[in-house]
Amino acid sequence: MNKNTNPWAWVSTLYYAEGIPYVLVMTVSVIMYKKLEVSNSDIALYTSGLYLPWVIKPLWSPFVDVIKTKRYWIVAMQLLIGAALAGVAFTIPTNNFLKYTLAFFWVLAFSSATHDIAADGFYMLGLKKHQQAFFVGIRSTFYRLAMITGQGLLIILAGYLEKSLGIVEGWSITFIVVAVLMVAFGIYHQFLLPRPEVEKKENYSANSILKELLNTIVTFFKKDGIISMLCFLLFFRFGEAQLVKMASPFLLDKPEKGGLGLSTSEVGVVYGTIGVIALVLGGILGGVVVSKKGLKYWLWWMVASINLPNAVYIFLSFVKPDSFYIISSAVAIEQFGYGFGFTAYMLYMIYIAEGPYKTSHFALCTAFMALGMMLPGLFSGKLQELIGYQNFFIWVVICAIPGFIAAYFIPLDSEFGKKTD
Repeated sequence: MNKNTNPWAWVSTLYYAEGIPYVLVMTVSVIMYKKLEVSNSDIALYTSGLYLPWVIKPLWSPFVDVIKTKRYWIVAMQLLIGAALAGVAFTIPTNNFLKYTLAFFWVLAFSSATHDIAADGFYMLGLKKHQQAFFVGIRSTFYRLAMITGQGLLIILAGYLEKSLGIVEGWSITFIVVAVLMVAFGIYHQFLLPRPEVEKKENYSANSILKELLNTIVTFFKKDGIISMLCFLLFFRFGEAQLVKMASPFLLDKPEKGGLGLSTSEVGVVYGTIGVIALVLGGILGGVVVSKKGLKYWLWWMVASINLPNAVYIFLSFVKPDSFYIISSAVAIEQFGYGFGFTAYMLYMIYIAEGPYKTSHFALCTAFMALGMMLPGLFSGKLQELIGYQNFFIWVVICAIPGFIAAYFIPLDSEFGKKTD
């Protein structure tokens, strides 16, 4: 294949393929286990643990840089992801489905995290500087489309198959479908990804790699204000990290268990389609307003935006509305607020990463971002079972307090994020 393959032929598909396994691990697995009657505490514990590969991926990212090529890693991981998804599909009908499917989800999570490393690196190698800027919106759009596919279309498909074939068979076929999709992406990218000449390998020893990794970590933790920065990364989404694990179980649980009793397909529409669209719109608006007055001006509004709309779940848990419109509107408000507020989080990671090790330090920021989602999620299910949905959602809103406190102490340039002429 020509090394100058048109970027339109691969950027969109690459980032669509990057988003699919992530949403399967983080969101679809929660809904699947809920339908298979796994307890909320086990769902939250086991699926939150799946964040670990994204927490520790900076530790092996240097090896992805120097072993083989990023093109090789992309294709290999897409095929491995397809195989892991098939493993999930074929073990759902077994007696020990939780143990076996989790094993394949772990393979899927590590493969997906490795794919992220390779894809983001390949993006810079396969495109010229002006193309990188032009296609950043394209890659983001197709990653979001993958979110809609995973949280929306696949859940709707699973819900349809549940009604016609049964829950176990429905979910098995759903994972077979997405496994075939990922293998198809692997084959497609084997032929269509360019072969950039600039990806030449130097002779790195394991010693030199470890030394460079250690230097990156040391310089990161020597940044001025690093303690307050890390507290911000860990606590900004303290409430949201717990909510995200219990939102789908709440929507699916029967009213007698405190939930809303929606069907699988309805959750796919509410949370995975309407919710994701609202999330994207909130993120777009967040980027626009920050570019006008800077992140510091909007910081407190964004801290409030990512936390206070969570209160819609308090309303839903007490009122238990039958109206699909009311439920959809409430979820859309929460997700829009999340999208708007998350802009501050993403931009502040860029702010922290500024310096000679920008790429590596940003990767470390994303590791703390994943850790900030993983740790609260681990205990969220057990807490919900102990205090019920109503008290749990009240607790989630109270958890906004650490985020406000952390935001107060962070260093931040007043001009950062503002568009300059």
